[in-house]
Amino acid sequence: MIERILRFSLKQKLLVLFAVILLIAGGIAALRILPIDAVPDVTNIQVQILTNSPTLAPLEVERYITFPIEVAMNGIPDVKEIRSVSKFGLSLVTVVFHDNVDIYFARQLVFERLQKAAKDIPPEFGKPELGPISTGLGEIYQYIIRPKDKKAKQDSTTLMEMRTLQDWIAKRQLLTVPGINEVNSFGGIEKQYQVLVDPQKLLSYNLTLRDVFNAVAENNANTGGAYIEHANEQYLVRGSGLVQSIDDINNIIVKTLENGTPIYVHNVADVQLGSAIRQGAVTMNGEGEVVAGITMMLKGENSRVVVDRVKEKIETVQRALPDSVTIEPFYDRAELVNKTIKTVQTNLIEGGILVILILVLLLYNLRGGFIVASVIPLSMLFAVIMMVATGVSGNLMSLGALDFGLIVDGAVVMVENAIRKLHEKRNGVSAEETLLESALEVGRPVVFAVGIIIIVYFPIMTLTGIEGKMFKPMAYTVTYALIGALILSLTYVPVMSALMFRKGKVTEKESPIITWSKKKYVPILKKILHKRIFVTGIAAAFVIVSLVIFPFLGSEFIPQLDEGSIALQALRLPSISLTTAVNTTSLIEKEILKFPEVNYVVSKTGRAEIGTDPMGVEMSDIYVELKPKDDWTTGRNKEELVTAMSEQLSKLPGMVFSFSQPIQLRVAELIAGVRSDIAIKLFGEDLETLKEKAEEIAKVVTKIEGAADVKVEQVTGLPQLQIRVDRNKIARYGINVADVNQIIETAIGGKSAGEVFEGERRFDLVVRFRESARSDVDVIKNILVPTPNGSSIPLSQIADVYVEEGPAQISREHSQRRIVVELNVRGRDIGSFVEEAERTIYNKVKLPAGYYLEWGGTFEQLASARERLAIVVPLSLFLIFLLLFISFGSIRNALLIYTGIPFAIVGGVFSLLIRGMHFSISAGVGFIALFGVAVLNGVVMVSFINHLRQEGKPLEEAVIEGAATRLRPVLMTALVASLGFIPMAISTGAGAEVQRPLATVVIGGLITSTILTLFVLPTFYMWFEKRKEEKPM
Repeated sequence: MIERILRFSLKQKLLVLFAVILLIAGGIAALRILPIDAVPDVTNIQVQILTNSPTLAPLEVERYITFPIEVAMNGIPDVKEIRSVSKFGLSLVTVVFHDNVDIYFARQLVFERLQKAAKDIPPEFGKPELGPISTGLGEIYQYIIRPKDKKAKQDSTTLMEMRTLQDWIAKRQLLTVPGINEVNSFGGIEKQYQVLVDPQKLLSYNLTLRDVFNAVAENNANTGGAYIEHANEQYLVRGSGLVQSIDDINNIIVKTLENGTPIYVHNVADVQLGSAIRQGAVTMNGEGEVVAGITMMLKGENSRVVVDRVKEKIETVQRALPDSVTIEPFYDRAELVNKTIKTVQTNLIEGGILVILILVLLLYNLRGGFIVASVIPLSMLFAVIMMVATGVSGNLMSLGALDFGLIVDGAVVMVENAIRKLHEKRNGVSAEETLLESALEVGRPVVFAVGIIIIVYFPIMTLTGIEGKMFKPMAYTVTYALIGALILSLTYVPVMSALMFRKGKVTEKESPIITWSKKKYVPILKKILHKRIFVTGIAAAFVIVSLVIFPFLGSEFIPQLDEGSIALQALRLPSISLTTAVNTTSLIEKEILKFPEVNYVVSKTGRAEIGTDPMGVEMSDIYVELKPKDDWTTGRNKEELVTAMSEQLSKLPGMVFSFSQPIQLRVAELIAGVRSDIAIKLFGEDLETLKEKAEEIAKVVTKIEGAADVKVEQVTGLPQLQIRVDRNKIARYGINVADVNQIIETAIGGKSAGEVFEGERRFDLVVRFRESARSDVDVIKNILVPTPNGSSIPLSQIADVYVEEGPAQISREHSQRRIVVELNVRGRDIGSFVEEAERTIYNKVKLPAGYYLEWGGTFEQLASARERLAIVVPLSLFLIFLLLFISFGSIRNALLIYTGIPFAIVGGVFSLLIRGMHFSISAGVGFIALFGVAVLNGVVMVSFINHLRQEGKPLEEAVIEGAATRLRPVLMTALVASLGFIPMAISTGAGAEVQRPLATVVIGGLITSTILTLFVLPTFYMWFEKRKEEKPM
């Protein structure tokens, strides 16, 4: 097969060159449409169900909304977990599916079950809706709308105007952008028309609140009366009764007295513009409130392209806004994407230049160097075509792990052998025949060698979960590039060699580097060839030492990508009011702005209109945009800046802070339901017991070295005004519980009696008591409840009214209540921290019967990745052995080459140790890639020594000549592969943190496995073959 491909290529040179031109054209076209992002999207397949019930407390939300939805969701196929949060006014149920489920099919399944659940939820408590089809990477562009004049006072009227512009102009236009799934409004004041009733005036006119509510609701409607025919024409009949203004509402008649005097709404109430119940606010730079918009990208879209589209649309939006108002971005994902792609580009270009340099220096032939170097861009273009065809996006992981040294290995061996053969060419033999002979000699080892590297990447393709989403794109891209390079090595390289060396005169000048290396290498090799016990002893010692060191490296999931900005969370007491929370957030912003590295600060307190992130007003997400690193004058790095901020903010009383990054925070929360590295989940029934035990766990964990930002989920501490109806008392007056509840709901909370239309805009029309009649416990006790006989009774006479502390939020998972102790780990690896924490908690915290612990967060992913690697790595090792056995037809030769793997591990472990890096999944993938390259050199050397033996050369001579002849390709392969990774290993650009361990492992491992190939392998070969010859026949 290989021979036929090579013969065909050399015969049909024009056809091969034409195919290469097609490849270039196709590659450039594919490059234009390749989706580009900073990192792979690791969010799991999940559907969020949101139910807004603005007036309900957490217990009622759990009982009436969350529980029925959870029950309905149980039994859906392919569901991994169901978790929920019930907070004041919001139920959020998250259904997580297995990764093989299509998101639209998942939503269809959930939607069908939701119809059943909706029947069990009282209509007045809200309607469950599906959340947007977005992911942790979905919030790609965020902006604020505010007056151009920054000195203008931000009062409630301004905030209401800004929010109206956001909801009805900006949001609606941005929703038309292809690739945008939702635009979430945050902060400001949502406009309402409010009928604020005076209870004293109701009493004087002998009216009830229900009378006013019904009058307003019934006097605000249009209707249709079909049509009438008149004089050959058809007139449509419309009844227009919608209220158009505050005056229209004021002039609604509530009741007509017996003497015919009408009582209007304005007689018993003030009608004015007011604010809907607020659950959140946005502040900026300590200067007060602003209105923000968050654009959410549809899952699977290209973030860079979508951001560009959004920016174009923002210009249109700006023109539609009043001249005095401006729209300013404060978070733009494209910046991070561009920075990360720049890092990848720099690494690839620098790596490519180093590789070409080494090729020319060691081949000592410019034409040969050019042929090999040209394989790099061509195989890249082939990879890009395949990426577009299979839907792999270009990002830090998929493009970042490409090593051009690996890719050109096959071409290096081909060209190096061709130059050697042409130099030794006998007279009368054409250059083409010599090239064919040379290509056939190394064709099979090249195919097997590249095949081994490809096979090594297969197990990475079996990874699932987050590690799968992270590293699969890399495995696919490298595999595509290798397949492309292999095809080119068997077709394009022989053709180009034939064209470049067509005269056949090639004087093989040996590179001075190789000449010097051979001079030093051959005498040492001759010395140690017979000292097999010494060589074996040293080799074994290194392997044992590295195995002893390995457990002490520590482990983490994936090194964190530095996003270039900080996201910190502030946590206060659950009882805090929104006004106080906004004021304290402004204080925090002023403190953060004292750091010269900070550009600006935007804080989101509470939750947005679409509550996909269910924060209470006690929580703030604070986004800190940093200046470019070049502008930092303090000499601090980012970690030191975070520590300094943490110390400064800890002086503010009554608050707990935790530090993260924008994408990291959102992704962690969506995947695990928590926002930290580690989540200790405690399951049980009673909220008080859960809280008590969680605080015990937090105390124990805080004392463990490395624990930072330890916080217990706040499940209690929300003051609640309980109005408990006394059934005996209401029975005496003939009143129903529903009558009392309606008074509570309408008078205090406010109830919508319809909508007011302003052109296309629509605003709720709400009836409630005026502020002074509902703002105090004593006033509420005196609210009058009408009785069937026309008299009214104070609320306190038929109900107990008192304040008590109740749940702030109720979290559930596996259909059980749970509480979470969250923490981040700083200054040590996660793996060892969890081991110590598990031991300590088990010894010091005694849990009641029926209560149990689970560990989650990033640690959960580390554990699952480890389990998967424990299967995947042995599988790839077995596949390599199988290929070697097939290639050589000898278990002895296969085992001999296999010794390269333990030596590669030695170098990898030592290089991690020297650079102070933990063993992460990133490093694990580096080891897998390393195994293939480590075996490659052995294949090249052993197959050549075997070839010399078949020509009849004595054992020792064949070993020495084979090793010396193959010194150049072995050194080239190792140098080219390791140097290709050097820019990645030392890079400091955006995203380099994730690539460094992978590159470090490969470089370290190649150094030791090359030493093995050059010294230990020939010694073992001699030993094995001697024993074979000495065996009696």
